[in-house]
Amino acid sequence: MKHIIPLGLAAVLLCGTISVQAGGPPDAVRPCSASKDKMDDVYCIGQRRVAHRSIISQQKEIAIGKNYSQQINRSAKLVKDPIVTEYVNRVEQNIAQNSDAKIPITVRVIDSPEINAFTLPGGFIYVNTGLLHAASSEAQLAAVLAHETGHVACRHAVANMTRKELLQYAMIPLIFTPMSYPLYLGIQEGLNFGIPIAFLKYTRDEEHEADFLGVQYLLKAGYDPSAFLGVFAKIVHEGESV
Repeated sequence: MKHIIPLGLAAVLLCGTISVQAGGPPDAVRPCSASKDKMDDVYCIGQRRVAHRSIISQQKEIAIGKNYSQQINRSAKLVKDPIVTEYVNRVEQNIAQNSDAKIPITVRVIDSPEINAFTLPGGFIYVNTGLLHAASSEAQLAAVLAHETGHVACRHAVANMTRKELLQYAMIPLIFTPMSYPLYLGIQEGLNFGIPIAFLKYTRDEEHEADFLGVQYLLKAGYDPSAFLGVFAKIVHEGESV
């Protein structure tokens, strides 16, 4: 199957639809403009509500994610090298501090050659060493983490759980839309650890939303947003060759 870069993401980067001064990251001193759409203004990051509605409380979401995270930590081959783990954590915490996420985010590295990353409920992000090798710069790694942080901020995992429960009550099967990137899915990785597919496979609209927010978070954290297209184009290219 041929994978393509979503046109919406390309438009965000190439047409400059994000409100920010040219020439670098946003000035932290400038206040959020009440006259603009907050979703298009990076100066409003952290002061807007992006989380989707869910019948699952934030506390329960964290507990669910922690439970599955512990399961992964016991069964996966995690990278223990403090230089690697501290580096990835530093990049993620910079992204998290410049995001709309309302919960702490924990990131861990799995020793696996697959170019992959996935996010559990409650702010638990996993990236493979294959992804670290594929990213040619810190900005490209940050781009992937920013996308995953977008999923955390929007609470996509528990929103999917909520939809699934409501649809089950109505005896309607839950149908997921196929995604564009192998990276986004994390399906094979997650299934190997017994992680429910609802946590790992998002709708096309959710992926586009995580793209849009990810570009904003990347920019606000001080990275070149063009790294977003660069890393995903590379991932798509390498994914098609295997």
